[in-house]
Amino acid sequence: MHVWLVGSRGLISHGSLVERTLICSNHTMRVGYVEAVATAAAHRRKGYGTIIMKRLGELIRARYQLGVLSTGAHSFYESLGWEQWPGPTFVNGPCGHERTPEDDGGIMILRTPRSPLLDVTGDIVCDWRLGDVW
Repeated sequence: MHVWLVGSRGLISHGSLVERTLICSNHTMRVGYVEAVATAAAHRRKGYGTIIMKRLGELIRARYQLGVLSTGAHSFYESLGWEQWPGPTFVNGPCGHERTPEDDGGIMILRTPRSPLLDVTGDIVCDWRLGDVW
């Protein structure tokens, strides 16, 4: 699913939501995974990324047990209710659970009314896919 903001001169901002299956603190969940959030350079720092993320947050809360994303921009997402997952990261790869230490500290979650009680110091495991798994 894509969320777009378009102005008279074209695309202003974008974000996408992908359904994935993750294991968080031993709970297997259907999550809304946020990707490809970007705002055109001429439109940055005007609140367009916030508009995109608020809409994605509404969709996540309505449809999923949890929202998940990978980022280095923690403060932006924290201001929108996301929290950092400090526990270790893994991928459920072709050979089973494999550590992804390069992603530790970069994963954030958005709880929804259907989120189970989670121990964020525990493991978080994403489903395998081609390319960047997180």
